[in-house]
Amino acid sequence: MRDIRKIWSIRLAAGALLGAILTTLLAWLLLSFGVSNGQSIPVSPAAVQFYGSAALALVVQLLLGGLFGAVVSLATLPFANEGKKLILLSLVHWGATVLCFSLLLTGCRWLDFGWDLLLWVALLTLLYFLIWLGRWIGWYMEVIQLRELLGLAAGPSPLKWRETLPYLPFLLLVCNLLPAALRWVDRTFVVDVPVLSGLLLPYLILPVVGYLSGLSLGKRQGVCPLYPLACFLFYLPMVYLIYNSSALFHCFMIALPALAGNVMGWLYRRAFPRKNRTPSEGADHGD
Repeated sequence: MRDIRKIWSIRLAAGALLGAILTTLLAWLLLSFGVSNGQSIPVSPAAVQFYGSAALALVVQLLLGGLFGAVVSLATLPFANEGKKLILLSLVHWGATVLCFSLLLTGCRWLDFGWDLLLWVALLTLLYFLIWLGRWIGWYMEVIQLRELLGLAAGPSPLKWRETLPYLPFLLLVCNLLPAALRWVDRTFVVDVPVLSGLLLPYLILPVVGYLSGLSLGKRQGVCPLYPLACFLFYLPMVYLIYNSSALFHCFMIALPALAGNVMGWLYRRAFPRKNRTPSEGADHGD
């Protein structure tokens, strides 16, 4: 018990330290582009005016950033439980995260209470649920495999469509809600180059998420040919709703890595089969 408390204490302290440092560095970088005389400052001019001095504003920013980082560092704590307690603790942690995030934005005078704050909270909630859902899917698939080991479930469905279903809500978030949210952020800052939705999303987020989710599915269920197709089809409407036909390659940027990850997961599954795996899981039938 003491070892567990020590680990979480270290994690909490590290999260607070990183939160304070990264928040201030990020604010410094972003605000430096908005200062008319070209001088970089670590806090917003509104915070300096509100608190009366740059030093006090910086202290508040460090404290709020550290608080937010500490809360985020506890994100995996609810998954030490299961059932209703898992849901309850996850909701409590989400509420604490939203509260600290709102305090950070308003306390540092980056935003006032209003629609802009609500939109940023909605974006944070989307990201939070995306990460939470990814962890829950992994847990759920383990439960399914355990039931199969006990002979409580049937064999694989045709093209493994049933095994693919738990990943579809995850795709809905990644392929539909996330692009819309990032596009809104780009338009909010009125930048010439849409860094988040035009560069970061197609060239980093989509390939990484596609590969890792396909790898997770492949390790648990083998080759699921419908999953890469679902990645392509889920993202396709966003090409024409948010971008134009020139962004059609975005669909391939998630579908092809998902296919590669799924095959790699299947190869890993074949190379390191679990003990007592039932025939329905494909240990001896090539999936």
